[in-house]
Amino acid sequence: MAKRAISTEDFMKLEVFSDPQLSPDGNTYAYVSTTINDKKEYESHLFVQQIESKETKRWTFGHDKNSNPRFSPDGKAVVFQSNRSGVQQLWLLSLDGGEARQLTTFKNGAVNPEWSKDGKYIFFTATLEADEDVSNQEEMSKEERQKEKEEKSKKPLIVKNLKYKSDAQGFLDEKKSHIVQYDIETETFTLLTSGDYHYNYLDISPDGSTILFVANIREDADYELKSDIYTLDTATKAITRLTDGNGSYYTARFSPSGNKIAYLGHQQEYLNATLTELFIFDIQSKEHTCLSKDWDFQIGDLIVGDTRLGSSENGPIWSSDENRVFFIGSDLGATNLYEANLNGELKQLYAVDSHVFGFSYNPKTENFVVGVSTPTNPCNFYLLNSNGREVQLTDANNEFLNEVAVGSPEPVTFEAEDGWDIHGWLLKPYGFEEGKKYPFVLEIHGGPHTMYGQTFFHEMQLLAAKGYVVLYTNPRGSYGYGQEFVNACRGDYGGGDYRDLMSAVDYALETYDFIDKDRLGVTGGSYGGFMTNWIVGHTNRFKAAVTQRSISNWLSFYGVSDIGYFFNKWQHGYDLLEDPKALWEISPLKYADQVETPILILHGEVDYRCPIEQAEQFYVTLKHLKKETEFVRFPGANHELSRSGKPEMRVERLNQICGWFDRYL
Repeated sequence: MAKRAISTEDFMKLEVFSDPQLSPDGNTYAYVSTTINDKKEYESHLFVQQIESKETKRWTFGHDKNSNPRFSPDGKAVVFQSNRSGVQQLWLLSLDGGEARQLTTFKNGAVNPEWSKDGKYIFFTATLEADEDVSNQEEMSKEERQKEKEEKSKKPLIVKNLKYKSDAQGFLDEKKSHIVQYDIETETFTLLTSGDYHYNYLDISPDGSTILFVANIREDADYELKSDIYTLDTATKAITRLTDGNGSYYTARFSPSGNKIAYLGHQQEYLNATLTELFIFDIQSKEHTCLSKDWDFQIGDLIVGDTRLGSSENGPIWSSDENRVFFIGSDLGATNLYEANLNGELKQLYAVDSHVFGFSYNPKTENFVVGVSTPTNPCNFYLLNSNGREVQLTDANNEFLNEVAVGSPEPVTFEAEDGWDIHGWLLKPYGFEEGKKYPFVLEIHGGPHTMYGQTFFHEMQLLAAKGYVVLYTNPRGSYGYGQEFVNACRGDYGGGDYRDLMSAVDYALETYDFIDKDRLGVTGGSYGGFMTNWIVGHTNRFKAAVTQRSISNWLSFYGVSDIGYFFNKWQHGYDLLEDPKALWEISPLKYADQVETPILILHGEVDYRCPIEQAEQFYVTLKHLKKETEFVRFPGANHELSRSGKPEMRVERLNQICGWFDRYL
């Protein structure tokens, strides 16, 4: 029996895994499974699986969001966070049996729990008002929260800071995130940080004397995009800055002995296009060593997709012998698990060309559990033994994959105008027939500093299922191809990056005779939306375009985006007051009168990253010029609509994209 084509709604049938956590004895691991329920709402639950027997047990139930499971050092309990009481709070589950016990009742919730090495304490982050007492926190009822929301809506928002809104959080208030310590025995809370700053807990030393956290606690924090790693003495609460104060540092871990610290970050040499570096700090000698100085390689998971929900460990994690550090790295459109020794020698541990989205390491067994997605499989967990042997542990989405036809994209590499190699993938249509001509869609990723890669992407599969040839590439500006490449689009938006994409289309038309050159479409979101707008203002080769959460005017973007005040300077080299004429020259809005391609404009109403006024300007101008265009506004949707937006809105977005291309291609 032939498998059916993928449908618009099929992403709602997927089970998405994240955050594998091996138990202290290495015999089991916990993980998070996120699904969309019958109410079309996201829910996430905790599961545990035996490594040897692969027997799986579900720990949480209901329609809540449960996440961040962390085993106690003795393996007898798990702390996790859940919104089952109304907001995210911490809960403790005894593995001897029984119901989970609520640990926190903080007014604004508690998140990201981690154990001390001796199991006596749990550290977590709580959002607090100035001088708020952590020892006497009371959780609000649903009615009280609703009343507070209504009262807040009747008052004006008084803005005093430059950073006053966030696409992820909306309008910001005066509350700050602080680190709190919970004593298991006495069931008491201690506030470890203070002041009008945000703090993010990272790790605690094996002897419990020192905490690592990341923050910017300088007077000009509101005007800076810098962050440093600090140490905090748990007895005196004395704080010491570990990093140099001149860059972005964000993750750090103590070695097993506590004598060294591995940390990630960079000095912003290329601003937000700088490759992440791996450093080692020797606590005795106070010496900092950059292990990655010769790599030209991006640390971390930079693959973009639309079926990844939940966070996972990316590293750095120390080996048991303290001679190696493990982490995920992004290279040539794939992410894999790597290790580096203290001489900076890099080794790939997981050789499959895929998307490793998270891992867990057990120092006793020296085994890994890795989370993996491929272009034809949304996710699974694998055991990676110390000898390098790989064993599949889960078979997620098996029923779905047995029912639905999933295309395997063909890797492509072509030469850009200036000789650089550009990498990408091409998906053939569902039910492909030799000798038949097919319409074509070029997909352009956002960022621009991210990358398409070897991961499951529902939108790509859907377009192929609808009968389109789909091409998605990593033009200059993408991660995964070295520092020079990722930096190459800065100061040149609409230049080399545009020519890379046109070269991609040229290559596809020359190489694949089944593409109908008269039925070409283009779409992209965020930076990809900017580029879609730019393309239709500079060429008429495309017969249809869909621009999503886009940028049309860099002058207004400066003042309305939650990142605009620095993004223009970092990406273009100047801001609004320095060279408005130059910003107008690279604004797609300037070229609206040259647009002949029918273009659909999709945008979320509460997108603070690329605010909806960007779409409004483009639409009104095109419509006033009597161009072929439509504008679809998604209520309540922010910049993450395509990835984690409300499921009904995600379905409608996909229907709009497919409908537009069906109409014109």
